[in-house]
Amino acid sequence: MSDVTTTDLYEVTMALSYLHEDMSGSATFSLFVRDLPAERGFLVSAGTEPALEYLSAFRITSADVGDFASALHRPYADVAGLCGITFTGEVRAVPEGRVVFAGEPLLEVTAPLAQAQLVETFLLNQVSHQTAVASKAVRSVLAASGRPVVDFSLRRTHGTSAGMQAARTTALTGFAGTSNVAAAVRWGLPASGTMAHSYVEAFPDEEAAFRAFARAHPGPVTFLVDTYDAVRGVRTAARVLRDLRRGPGCAVRLDSGDLGALARRARAELDSAGLPEVRVVASGGLDEYGVDSLVRSGAPIDVYAVGTRVGTSADAPYLDSAYKLVEYDGRPVMKLSSAKVTSPGRKQVFRRPDGDDVIALSDEPGPAGAEPLLRTVMSDGRRLFPPDTLPEGQARLTADLEDLPADTLRIRDPRPGRAVFSERLSELTSDLSRRLRSD
Repeated sequence: MSDVTTTDLYEVTMALSYLHEDMSGSATFSLFVRDLPAERGFLVSAGTEPALEYLSAFRITSADVGDFASALHRPYADVAGLCGITFTGEVRAVPEGRVVFAGEPLLEVTAPLAQAQLVETFLLNQVSHQTAVASKAVRSVLAASGRPVVDFSLRRTHGTSAGMQAARTTALTGFAGTSNVAAAVRWGLPASGTMAHSYVEAFPDEEAAFRAFARAHPGPVTFLVDTYDAVRGVRTAARVLRDLRRGPGCAVRLDSGDLGALARRARAELDSAGLPEVRVVASGGLDEYGVDSLVRSGAPIDVYAVGTRVGTSADAPYLDSAYKLVEYDGRPVMKLSSAKVTSPGRKQVFRRPDGDDVIALSDEPGPAGAEPLLRTVMSDGRRLFPPDTLPEGQARLTADLEDLPADTLRIRDPRPGRAVFSERLSELTSDLSRRLRSD
């Protein structure tokens, strides 16, 4: 089963009809997010790289056609016209790591109509999910105010593929590591992990568990101290670390309870034991809201491990994203459905040093001093540049965050950034809407 068949059936039925009607003109589809989720001041573009990998390899084989025929309950010959289709189009995209706002195209695909239609589902899936998680994860980084944040989400993400995407996108936003071994190896990320409560329970007591763990791992170790009583666990961990002369790089992890109060007790116990270099790690149901509260309270926590809530973007688990036809065969098109009106034409997004972003038509020069966000990354079905690296995306995000107003960066009740239409795009949208309504 190939990625080509990872699509909604209606993409196939539409493509077959286009081929039957000889509708092979060039079509442009725009992928964008209609509205920002609640409590989001901005989004972070992500998922473009996996999308481009998919398009580069897109080819409908005979086996794929067989699968389509089976799903449609039709003879192979009825859908044989799909066999051999590859992606030969152009893609213009906002690079990963850029800050984006509602209504701004994250990417635009221009290709023969059937091709551009067939890739819709996969592109929406990749970009929507990864942008949602990246936009959640970056808020944890902001809330931590320079303290390391680690991804612990794999066990509860919505499938292992989603867990891989979460590890990648959290790294894009500045996470210091991941518990996901496969992701750490694939993308060269620091792997991070400690022990479970079951490990401690398997031994006669905490001290036996800690000493056994230290024997198996000669380097720095992190002891989970709240299996029974957190303060007593910290004391036991301190005794073991002191006896073994293992301090630098080591840590204790708190995973439940009043993390702020327990962190203060843990810090005091470690300092009194002569272990000021041993760090305090906090985990257990954390996301940017919990991290923000702990940081603001002055809790002496050195590292935050976030998992389920961030890996699933729990408070905003989906984006109201869309992939809409905006031009066909040189003719601008738009949708007029209530609450889902789209704007016509190929577009460019311009970022001004001061002021709102401007969404314009692609052939407009843009405001003076403004930076165009969309760049052509594929032409004739081939990538024009080597794949972006995570450090490149991180650098873009760091620069964009520095330019955002403080109230847009707020964890609670942020002021959303926004984009406005250019005069030409506004006029085209109004004129076409008026014409379509009068037909």
